[in-house]
Amino acid sequence: MLILLVAYLGGVLTILSPCILPVLPFVFARADRPFRSHGLPMLLGMALAFAAVATLAAVGGGWIVTLNEYGRYAALAMLALFGATLLFPAVADRMSRPLVALGLRLSEPRGQAGAATASVFSPLLLGVGTGLLWAPCAGPILGLILTGAALNGASVGTSLLLLAYAAGACTSLAAALLFGGRLFAAMKRSLHTGEWVRRAAGAAVLVGVGAIALGLDTGLLARLSVGTTSQLEQALVEKIKKDTPQPSRESLAEPVALREDTGLVRVSEKEDRPAPVPARALKVEGNFPSLAGATEWINTAPLTPAALRGKVVLVDFWTYSCINCLRTLPYVRAWAEKYRDAGLVVIGVHTPEFAFEKRSANVRKATKDLGIDFPVAMDNELAIWRGFDNRAWPAFYFIDAEGRIRHHQFGENRYDKAELVIQQLLAEAGQKTRIAGLVAPLGQGTQAAPGTEPALSGETYLGHERAHGFASPGGIVRDHAKVYQPASSLLRTNQWALAGDWTVEAERAVLNGAGGRIAYRFQARDLHLVLGPAANGKPVRFRVRVDGKPPLGDHGSDTDAQGYGVIDAQKLYQLVRQAAGAKERLFEIEFLDAGAQAYAFTFG
Repeated sequence: MLILLVAYLGGVLTILSPCILPVLPFVFARADRPFRSHGLPMLLGMALAFAAVATLAAVGGGWIVTLNEYGRYAALAMLALFGATLLFPAVADRMSRPLVALGLRLSEPRGQAGAATASVFSPLLLGVGTGLLWAPCAGPILGLILTGAALNGASVGTSLLLLAYAAGACTSLAAALLFGGRLFAAMKRSLHTGEWVRRAAGAAVLVGVGAIALGLDTGLLARLSVGTTSQLEQALVEKIKKDTPQPSRESLAEPVALREDTGLVRVSEKEDRPAPVPARALKVEGNFPSLAGATEWINTAPLTPAALRGKVVLVDFWTYSCINCLRTLPYVRAWAEKYRDAGLVVIGVHTPEFAFEKRSANVRKATKDLGIDFPVAMDNELAIWRGFDNRAWPAFYFIDAEGRIRHHQFGENRYDKAELVIQQLLAEAGQKTRIAGLVAPLGQGTQAAPGTEPALSGETYLGHERAHGFASPGGIVRDHAKVYQPASSLLRTNQWALAGDWTVEAERAVLNGAGGRIAYRFQARDLHLVLGPAANGKPVRFRVRVDGKPPLGDHGSDTDAQGYGVIDAQKLYQLVRQAAGAKERLFEIEFLDAGAQAYAFTFG
């Protein structure tokens, strides 16, 4: 209930954003009509259309986005016709052909008796058309809801959240509509200017149609959005995150304390000391969910819970561009090898976050490059993710020989505890031979453990759907090319900026010409960036600078000392690893070729 209220309040705040302006003319154009029979049905149509389209867009993939574009074109045509009938009532009165009958019905010109025909259908239809054009200009809360919908699938809860958000926006629009109606009535009584107000409303509708057709609703007006709205929404987002587990990439910055009296003692295999069995009961958390939703299997034929009965199973949810997942891999590989003969089966469930992570060729190459030889299930439709009711990458689920989930663990670290759980479940399954010690692998490059100092910079997405901390002058222009001006010297900690000709799409920023740059002022030991080559697969050369200079000894595993590197695949690249710890630095990357795709910064 609290989450629905927060989503509703986020919708109410939408009216504070200038990018709602193109929608207002369609609302105010009916300010002279009774609210109950005209205004309310229109707002209801807006809310229903927005919630339906947003739900489908979040879970339906690219085809629904394309379909919605045609819906927008149809809505633009319908509302343009509506605006024309308001602007030219004399012409509207003479229209009678079927082609323009819809416009006549929407405009509802008064008959000779001077009374309008009441109809709920026409304002409802107008509201549906307006809802199709409603730009998702509300930022953090809507982005959070849509992300959850994409990861958890279509559900009543998802639709209710979106409907609550739309209802909040319609509430503020309803207040504006009621105020506009009173103002309109006063003008008619005092100035006798009803016809001129009607024509002005028609002109405003046509201006709104033009603004949306030209993309100003997602471009210029979005850049004008006031900071107050984002700040208020961000506070509400934090409230949602406190009360609800959200899909995320988990990194536990504070390692679990290793103490003798708890049995969590780090012991390498070479020391050959027996590891104590954890003195804790492992409760049953549920049954082994189905694996039938896997879209493809790597390194094995398809597996089922029934076929795995008698085995202890470790299910690892991961995705190959996730730095937290990469840093757990040395342990997962070591456990798979060490306990394979004892009856352990490790299954990596690859659940993608970005579109490129759904491609079989990319995942197969990644598993080979990462040295993964245990079974991997590609979970492109997030069916397995939802079956486990999972919420994070990486996530471990420990399943006993009877097919019951006995323990789960999110994020990095606590590897000792995880291995002790494996040993306990193997012992319960009848494993007679005690396998001594705990593994202590040393990962290299992106798989190396994070620094001892906590990273004060967090994951930052470059696509407009979840972008934050962007500081280029004028803000982000969504889905349209723009030449961004350099702003490196103006950046504060955890702010980033673009320079050059970029198109910022929902989940990535794409460079349109050579010489583009990205700058980020960060504080962490390591800086990573998820990157991809040009759309045609052509590699993209780049150069990194730290505080305006070559990184030298602070270069990452994917750059040399002078900062040069090449993007030849869609993956995570380690660009900075500071030798002296987590200092605050200004990071800049210049792309020497066009076509670079940039998705997200991560740190460690």
